[in-house]
Amino acid sequence: MATSAIGPGFITQTATFTSTLGAAFAFGILASVVIDVVAQLNVWRIVTVSGQRAAELANAALPGSGYLLSVLVVIGGVVLNVGNVAGAGLGLNALLGLDTKIGGLLSALLAIVIFTVKRAGVVMDWVVVALGLVMLALTVVVAVVSHPPVGDALRQTVLPDTVDFAVITTIVGGSVGGYMTYSGAHKLLDSGISGTEHIREVTHSATIGVMVTGLLRYGLFLAFLGVTASGVLLDVSDNPAAQGFEAAAGSLGMRMFGLVLWAAAISSVIGAAFTSVSFMTVFSTKVSGRLRTWITIAFILIGLSIFLVLGTAPVGLLIFAGGFNGLVLPVGFTIFMYIGWFRRDLLKGYRVPLWLLVAGTIVVAITWYMGARSVGPVFDYLSL
Repeated sequence: MATSAIGPGFITQTATFTSTLGAAFAFGILASVVIDVVAQLNVWRIVTVSGQRAAELANAALPGSGYLLSVLVVIGGVVLNVGNVAGAGLGLNALLGLDTKIGGLLSALLAIVIFTVKRAGVVMDWVVVALGLVMLALTVVVAVVSHPPVGDALRQTVLPDTVDFAVITTIVGGSVGGYMTYSGAHKLLDSGISGTEHIREVTHSATIGVMVTGLLRYGLFLAFLGVTASGVLLDVSDNPAAQGFEAAAGSLGMRMFGLVLWAAAISSVIGAAFTSVSFMTVFSTKVSGRLRTWITIAFILIGLSIFLVLGTAPVGLLIFAGGFNGLVLPVGFTIFMYIGWFRRDLLKGYRVPLWLLVAGTIVVAITWYMGARSVGPVFDYLSL
């Protein structure tokens, strides 16, 4: 879940919203972490205790709801993958100066090669981990060099000058929206972790995953805040994250960032396609083996085609992708809260702790409210 979340959209959204909101963005990060923790603790616990994948479990609880959930996840995955291809283009633009469309095209084709060659996929996994550490180091360097106003950031983490619901919806969608809500729980099921005896392990995994993404986002926020506070204006329509790293660490910093962004985007293209297609098995058991491979390749090509045809700025696509997935998040979460409250029979008699159900219900209400307030602004992101 954490590696899925920390992709090109995650980085670009953080740079853009820090540039537009300043220190007030800190509250959005805190709110998103709280929402993410509550959502993941409920969903992961319910999925792993039941031993069933999300779509099958939803269908068992409310006939037909699993199909709705799968459709939303697949559509959200397509939108997210359009953004991921755009992010890969931005990465190569920062690294090599390539046109973003050409970079996106080459990256999507490479992603297909990596997906179909198992050994290449293993190598790519290690490369992404290594470059993730590079990203962490770069973030620390930029945060130190840029001298961010830490006091103001801490104050506005709890007492913000402004609250933007569309921003919170977008970063929640970019970290636990769409397929990412369920990817970690499904990974645990694939590893044989299910049943009430593994609740503590599931809780620990969900919490650590959210905290890792939250801490890295806050670190990136401080880095970009320091850059903007020094007087540098980030052009939110033209790779603002790369501009931030260049302003603080020079041309080398920008190119290193471009490499990290590109690798994260490639990994996200494959992960979003593979996991989204896995939800299609609820419609037919034939979606497996070679057919599933071909559908996954087609999924990547669809995202590439939409990116090339739309001609929309990559930054706008990356932000919109998170916002869209944030808008559909409450639908699936509502289904799982229903299961937690009323369908103990599907949980083998297990009772989800009352405090967690109450917190989840509050978060469901909040996400529906924020979604209703955010529909217009989220679609406006496409014009960035």
